Amino acid sequence: MKKAFLIHGAYGNPQENWFPWLKEKLEQHNYKVITPTFPTPENQTLKNWNDVFDKYKEQLDEETILIGHSLGCPYILNVLQDIDKKVKAAYLVAAFHKALGHSIDEINETFVEKDFDWSAIKRNCENIVMFSSDNDPYIPMEVSEELAQNLDADFNVVADGGHLNSTAGYTEFEELLKKLEDLFV
Repeated sequence: MKKAFLIHGAYGNPQENWFPWLKEKLEQHNYKVITPTFPTPENQTLKNWNDVFDKYKEQLDEETILIGHSLGCPYILNVLQDIDKKVKAAYLVAAFHKALGHSIDEINETFVEKDFDWSAIKRNCENIVMFSSDNDPYIPMEVSEELAQNLDADFNVVADGGHLNSTAGYTEFEELLKKLEDLFV
């Protein structure tokens, strides 16, 4: 069965941004869409997020896609690094992999204060697509570019996209859907 996990970010939830719209689009293509709710910002740690996600890990397989926004992206990197199986694809929107020099670094610390095993991540997911904005208020372009290089990702820059969230006008995300359509055939 085709499955998609939508992983929200810090201060987020599965009902925000373009997640409800994308969930509907994926379901139209016979995906089972799973949208876990993670603790944030209170009790936001990698361990606490893993406690939520542990019940889903057995569902990860070669028919699974992982889609994350903001902190959901380094969370997906942690999952991909630690599982011992392949998933079909990962789509990382407004992604980062290290401290950003913002006040949110403190609550994101357990997710990114590490040396990622890039080869393990790529071994478990060979198809990684990234979307970053050229004017993201939180994530510098050089961080996005470095991450895309580390992952050998299909790197897509969105002009004037902000943080690619609803605040920046993203309650739908057509560019992401276009990339996903490769999987629908």
